[in-house]
Amino acid sequence: MESIWSKSASMPEFPSLEGDARTDILIIGGGIAGVLCAFLLERAGADYLLVEARELCAGVTANTTAKVTAQHGVLYQKLLSSLGAGKTRLYFDANQKAVEEYRSLCREAGCEFEDQTAYVYAQDHREKLEREQAAYRAIRVGTFLQSSSPLPFPVAGSLSLERQGQFHPLRFLAWAAQGLNARCHTKVRAFVPGGVVTDRGTVTANKIILATHFPILNKHGMYALKMYQHRSYVLALRGAKRFSGMYVSQDDAGLSFRTYQDLLLLGGGGHRTGKPGGGWEELRALARRWYPEAEEVAHWAAQDCMTLDGGAYVGQYSPRTPDLFVTTGFNKWGMTTALAGAHILRDLTAGRPNPYAAAFDPARPMPARAAAGNAASAAADLLPLTAPRCPHLGCALRYNPQEDTWDCPCHGSRFGRDGALLDGPATDDLQNPPRRDEEGGEGGNMS
Repeated sequence: MESIWSKSASMPEFPSLEGDARTDILIIGGGIAGVLCAFLLERAGADYLLVEARELCAGVTANTTAKVTAQHGVLYQKLLSSLGAGKTRLYFDANQKAVEEYRSLCREAGCEFEDQTAYVYAQDHREKLEREQAAYRAIRVGTFLQSSSPLPFPVAGSLSLERQGQFHPLRFLAWAAQGLNARCHTKVRAFVPGGVVTDRGTVTANKIILATHFPILNKHGMYALKMYQHRSYVLALRGAKRFSGMYVSQDDAGLSFRTYQDLLLLGGGGHRTGKPGGGWEELRALARRWYPEAEEVAHWAAQDCMTLDGGAYVGQYSPRTPDLFVTTGFNKWGMTTALAGAHILRDLTAGRPNPYAAAFDPARPMPARAAAGNAASAAADLLPLTAPRCPHLGCALRYNPQEDTWDCPCHGSRFGRDGALLDGPATDDLQNPPRRDEEGGEGGNMS
């Protein structure tokens, strides 16, 4: 299981940290969010250090579908009700500015940026699309709602946003990572006053940015309460009918379509991490129906941090931690929100205001009903007196037969058959990996 991006690009290598270090700004996490923070700090002449437990962009970032767009499904009707028109427009502008900046940076980097129109579609009912168009209208953004599409099934409508794009994410990030002050294979083991302890030395820092996908520090910010993770799947098909545009369903469990060279990238089969879902088999059944002549050339899975109101969290980690910052909760739209977030954090760590920061504030109120539901779901997954348990906060792990992994339904940590950590927020391997006969049925009969 390897994405087409990983197969066709390689990131620059960086040594591990050897001994103690001192820096003004420490970035923890070397995915797209951490790399872009380091990239902007490098260009600003700041004193920074990035540490990554594995290799740069080897995790979630390598498994994106790489749509570069400010159209994030049907997000803006949600933000309009919770943030108001002013902050919702700021959120849109920050992401659209990121689209334009990628277009410019790709010219500088010599890597391709392909202009595309983004569409969010509805198969049955278009009322949600009409509300989304009204939300765009409220923040003075032009869109067009139409009834036709090139998709292999009828749609009730599709809402377009022009001047968006798509690219090869790892080729761009390989260019952006050149010359950064980064140390790989350097895992953060503990937070201490004024810095962190890694497995290779202590790093003293005035400010710290957590860019670890799901935040790994549980003491502050309540991120375990106000986020969860969602797993989705991708097939790369050769021989499917090509079309222009990038398409995503208005529903979280719906399908995604985009092209890359002669390939169609079909995404879907999603589910909350640790819960049942259709996975690749669902996508393969659809591909056989719609594209019977197509050949599957690659398949992979993505994992996304989902917030309760749909907006990313970028800024001060919590009101009580003035020198600790976070960038997380991209809700499947990490290409633009990672770059928008990097600009916000570049300014905040320098003590400068950022015009978009208020729209991304991690301390904004959570939707009460959604928070209660997320807490109840996590509590239910704490109750089974079964093993194995997630080392993060002790939830009962569930076996994922499609990927042969043990997944946490509370916060999305994942472990291989041998107990090796695959995805956080857990930071350690399983001490006692489960036996094959412990997996049981849907969620694992782990007695």
